Amino acid sequence: MSPLKRSWSPRGKTPIIRTSITHHARINVIGALAITPGGERIRLVTQSHRHSVTGEQIIAFLKRLLRAIRGPIVLVWDNAPIHTRKSVREFIAAHSRLTVSNFPSYAPELNPVEFVWTQLSEFLAGRTPMHITELAKLVHSGLQRTRASAKRMWACLRGTPLRWRAWRHVR
Repeated sequence: MSPLKRSWSPRGKTPIIRTSITHHARINVIGALAITPGGERIRLVTQSHRHSVTGEQIIAFLKRLLRAIRGPIVLVWDNAPIHTRKSVREFIAAHSRLTVSNFPSYAPELNPVEFVWTQLSEFLAGRTPMHITELAKLVHSGLQRTRASAKRMWACLRGTPLRWRAWRHVR
């Protein structure tokens, strides 16, 4: 189902937007906002999957971060079961460059990446992809829109009430 913002229909009739994508066809995205230690630069790193994300996909994403980012990496994420799987914990323990700091169990308002997903939902609102490949292209385009704008990415950080030292240069 595509998120809707506003639509037109005859008075008293619920608007219906049709798509041929089944309820179980979906795109799952893993993402991280990578910020330099002094807060000078920011970038969005994502990985998408057409199936449920497993611990192995989380590990593959962490490997990608380790290749893409030099120096220590501080992961700030929630205690979602996917993040606390034994294989993920063991992988993190085996890589000294990775440090984890957990948000409370359910606090999406503290997580800057949740604001990336909000921007993506806004981009997808009212669109009606007819096939999963069309949806994948739309998701990619929405993520590219955010990735191409430092202003959008910094806004994700400003959206959270947290004020960390590394964010002192947040625009």
